[in-house]
Amino acid sequence: MSDLGFTHVALSVRNLADSIAFYTRYARMRLVHQRIDADVGIAVAWMTDGTRPFVIVLAEWREQHDPPLGPFGHLGVGCESREEVDRLCAEARAEGRLRSGPTDTGYPVGYGAYIADPDGNNPRFPTARMSASRWSARSRSRLLNPAAKFRQ
Repeated sequence: MSDLGFTHVALSVRNLADSIAFYTRYARMRLVHQRIDADVGIAVAWMTDGTRPFVIVLAEWREQHDPPLGPFGHLGVGCESREEVDRLCAEARAEGRLRSGPTDTGYPVGYGAYIADPDGNNPRFPTARMSASRWSARSRSRLLNPAAKFRQ
C-alpha cells in the first residue's frame, strides 16, 4: 500500500494508555508503533484499523494539551451494522461516554452516534453506508460535476 495522501491524524492525549484502550475497544484499532522521547517529554502511539494506510497518532505530552475536537469536528469510525452501533452505544452509556444518538440522519450520513474518547473528542460511529468503490465513483463524478447532488 502507498502512503500518499492523508496518512494520519494526530491527537494530544492526557493518558496514552486510556486512549489506546478506547480506540482498541470502540474503533477496532490496534497498536502498530509506540515510543517514548524523554528529552521532549512525549509518549507516542500509532493506531490503525488496517483497512488503509492511515493511523491515528496519539501523543501524551508533559505540557501540551490541545482542545478536543468538537462540537462538530469529529473522527468517523464506520460500523458494520445498526446492531454494532447499538452495542457500542450501550457500552458507552454504561461508561458515561455517550454524547448523542443513536440517530438515523438518512443518506449519506446514516445511523450513528457520538461517543466521547478519554480526552473529550467526539468520534462518530455510523453504519458504513457506502463501499469504497461506490464512494470512488461518486467522488470522481462530483469532481467532474461539482453541482451534482448526492443521490442513493
